[in-house]
Amino acid sequence: MRLHRAAGLALLISLALSACVPPTVERSPAEIAASQQADALAQQGKLDEAAQAYLALAQTGSNRDHYQLLAAETYRQEGQLDRAIPLLGAIRRQHLTGDEPSRLDLLQAEVSLKQHDAARALQLTTQPNISVPPALQLRLLELRSQAMQQTGDLWGAARSRVEMDDKLGGLDQAQNRKQIVSLLTQLGVDPLKQRAAAMQPGDRMLPWVNEALTQLGIAVARPAPALEQEVGTMIPGEGANVREGFKMPAHIALLLPATGNLATASTAVTEGFFAAYADAGRNHIPRPPVRVYDSGGTPAGAIKAYQQAVTDGAQLVIGPLTRGEVSALFGLPQLPVALLALNHPDDKSLPANGVSEFGLLPETEGAQAADHMMEGGLTNAYVIVSGDDFAQRAGKAFKAEMEARGGKVVGTGSLGNSGVNYATTITSLGMPTTAPDAAAPSTAGLFISMKPQQARLLLPQLKLARISLPVVGTSHIYAGQDDAGANRDLEGVEFCDAPWLFDVQPGLPNHGDIAAQLPAARGTSARLFAFGMDAWNLAPYLDWLRAHPGSYLPGASGQLTADQFGRIRRVLVWAKFQDGLARPLNGSLQMDSAPALAPPVDNDAQQPTQH
Repeated sequence: MRLHRAAGLALLISLALSACVPPTVERSPAEIAASQQADALAQQGKLDEAAQAYLALAQTGSNRDHYQLLAAETYRQEGQLDRAIPLLGAIRRQHLTGDEPSRLDLLQAEVSLKQHDAARALQLTTQPNISVPPALQLRLLELRSQAMQQTGDLWGAARSRVEMDDKLGGLDQAQNRKQIVSLLTQLGVDPLKQRAAAMQPGDRMLPWVNEALTQLGIAVARPAPALEQEVGTMIPGEGANVREGFKMPAHIALLLPATGNLATASTAVTEGFFAAYADAGRNHIPRPPVRVYDSGGTPAGAIKAYQQAVTDGAQLVIGPLTRGEVSALFGLPQLPVALLALNHPDDKSLPANGVSEFGLLPETEGAQAADHMMEGGLTNAYVIVSGDDFAQRAGKAFKAEMEARGGKVVGTGSLGNSGVNYATTITSLGMPTTAPDAAAPSTAGLFISMKPQQARLLLPQLKLARISLPVVGTSHIYAGQDDAGANRDLEGVEFCDAPWLFDVQPGLPNHGDIAAQLPAARGTSARLFAFGMDAWNLAPYLDWLRAHPGSYLPGASGQLTADQFGRIRRVLVWAKFQDGLARPLNGSLQMDSAPALAPPVDNDAQQPTQH
């Protein structure tokens, strides 16, 4: 990290200007003038000349130690710590005042690390009652973390960096986050699991431990987030035009691939985005100009499109769509404009401040399926998933959440992409059989994640095997449109999905009306359409969601909330096949008759442009 010299030139000047000699010592006019000249040299970036000026004052001025410390700090800022080392030994600590002793300790700690004396650096940065100016807190924590790491205390080093997290931004924060996860992963899976098990839910280290476990390939519990306060709530006493948390950017850029393998998915997202944009006009929501950029579906294309959007004045960039593109943007030295990435990076790096991630994750569905089964009293689960990546990831998340809640996965099976006879898989799981007129076991259920075609083959074979467990699935079991004849074999299956598909989220345009006009809103692509709608709906509330845990946006793809890393999480609705038709289980999600709208204004909608 660049925090080795985190004080920066401005901070160095501030320290020099605010530093004082003991009040009992009178400074001559000549000394005051020489001191001001040294400060001016530092302000002009002439650090070597400034250091020499401070050293001259140390020889002739009223407080040698004060000026010698300033000279040492100036050399450090210039990147010449070696030239500062001889000065430190001659500084008499008892002659320093104010924050100068702590500043001396930081310099000595940095020197100790350079000389591979981590124990000394640790002692200097963890001594009782150590106090530094707020502007130097980051440097203290950075040095403490380095000292702990070099002495083998990886947990302490990571914890010190977690203390730094909310004080950083941009590349510094992104690098610090990588180092936190790197330190924790070095501890290993079992020690991390033990620490996680001993932590309270609100422990600030728990999300970081879970992140490290995830990067080690371990599925961790993903309990549904708390939904406490809807965004856009009317503010009492402020009049009818003020809604809490609303802050619409003045210019939005949408980065999506226009051609290639992702063009179809991109079309669904784009049309969903502008369907919500058009609906915002009906609801009198301010609509800024939106310019669409072709990201090309490649990392280089995404970077070029982002940089062009910044040049063109965008205040929020939404996109790109692929993991590789997102990783490329996260790897830039800085992201000067806020970003809502429509996927998660393939290198699992964490976003920094000003960056949010939003994606349709299989882990979300797997975890919520486990919660649903446990809440229904099904504490023992069998799992059958297909071989595709979505199903495999959903299955791992299901198992992690089930076990975290005290349930048990009794058996797991995986279906290949070919073949239609699943008898071997069914038999190998040892699921309980029942007589046709007997009730299913009260504590056992079956979780499945697969596309409709496979589910329509599997479910009848389960019945032939006299297995009548309750079945819970992911959204992939539903093709997005009713087909009573084909779906009769899925009778009774419950699955989680986007609320907009069933028109149970108040305040959104009717799904059937839009699907009748736009093919992208039909079938399985309807979920991407809903995803695009939410990309627009999130735009004015990103900062609020991140800063207010428990706040949520009633979205088309789910109830949307943000975690501490800026990842948008979804809470889905539950549906059930009844007489071959998919129907929501709980009716409307309405919690407030007023949708989360913005203040009505007279603002002509500006049409998006293609770039």
